Amino acid sequence: MSQTENPNLKYGERLITEGKLTTFPNPRIGRRYEIQITLPELTCKCPFSGYPDFATLYLTYCPDQTVVELKSIKLYINGFRDQYISHEELANQIADDFVSACDPLFLKIRADFNPRGNVHTVIEVCHEKA
Repeated sequence: MSQTENPNLKYGERLITEGKLTTFPNPRIGRRYEIQITLPELTCKCPFSGYPDFATLYLTYCPDQTVVELKSIKLYINGFRDQYISHEELANQIADDFVSACDPLFLKIRADFNPRGNVHTVIEVCHEKA
């Protein structure tokens, strides 16, 4: 039985498990504008210790043909909460998935992780359409 078929999952857990980035047509194609999204509750697990990591994700992009739907971003981001993934891989995976979903003109991801063990990490990933 897959996780999505598990009857013990709450409805929110099922939505997160099924979460993917969905898009809709850009209402202003040809106009360069910026969308800024802040997600202050990003969580994942350290792949080495298993300790939880907490971060604020700042996502800034210029859409081209499509815009990413906000609820889908929320569900997609929550899907990382039980994943064992490094800070670097997390930021790059989000960037890859975002570019794959909507092919923006410009994207900047800034993952600002809470200090753990007196170490504060910020990962920035940029993408610009050629």
